[in-house]
Amino acid sequence: MDRRRPRSFYPLAAFFGLFLLFLYGPTLTIAILSFQGPTGGLTFPMRGVSLHWFHDLFQQQAVGDIWGSFRRSFALGLMVMVTTVVVSVMGGLAFRKRFAGSGVLFYLVVTALVIPSILISLGVGLIFNQTGLDVHWSTSGFGSQLTWTLPFGLLIMFAVFNRFDKSYEEAARDLGASPWQTIAHVVLPIIAPSLIGVALFGFTLSYDEFARTLLTAGSRNTLPLEIYGMTTNVTTPVIFALGTLTTVFSFLVIGVFLATVWALNRRRARAGSDAGKGMV
Repeated sequence: MDRRRPRSFYPLAAFFGLFLLFLYGPTLTIAILSFQGPTGGLTFPMRGVSLHWFHDLFQQQAVGDIWGSFRRSFALGLMVMVTTVVVSVMGGLAFRKRFAGSGVLFYLVVTALVIPSILISLGVGLIFNQTGLDVHWSTSGFGSQLTWTLPFGLLIMFAVFNRFDKSYEEAARDLGASPWQTIAHVVLPIIAPSLIGVALFGFTLSYDEFARTLLTAGSRNTLPLEIYGMTTNVTTPVIFALGTLTTVFSFLVIGVFLATVWALNRRRARAGSDAGKGMV
């Protein structure tokens, strides 16, 4: 059997390498520049190597509210995550059966993905202003971001329930389980990895969302808005240090979610193995 790679492999591999460099090059550049020495600037060449700017990041800043904006983004991300998971599961269960207006409702939900984000932000902000409600990150910002995360969550749940084996539910009902017991003890444990995926989508999409929060956050910025504001008046690598830490935090969040999925799958495999041994 000839295992030699075709000639097309090498130009395609080079193209893929350039794509990765284009995708991650800016992030790597920011990470490198964040380790500038105390006299370093925002560009190359580097003037020494140190952790000075990371230390400076934790000091009182002359401009911006870094840690306040981080707490707001984190809290908003958790709110959006929980709401996205709950509504997506409820929507996925509802769409398993046809009901009047289901098609129209589906397209209304998906339409939110194609409407320009800045128009969503402007529209939600105007609604709150016209109705006399305060424009605040926890209300108008929360609602605006849900128009971004819910369609993704619903589409994932539609795919999950489309291939869900209903025989598990039928077996639970035959054993006397109520509808709520069937959902709690059969359906949710089976789709738990997918729910974690929806939660990850909800949190990460909210955590770094800029356009849909721009006109709906009110007077207190979320972290993306704060970083954008800092680019106009911060002239030291401290902003690079902030970018590096937020990137590391994002990867940690993704790692926690992936580890949870791995643990659930391993637990399910162990339970299946134990059940098989019991039958033998």
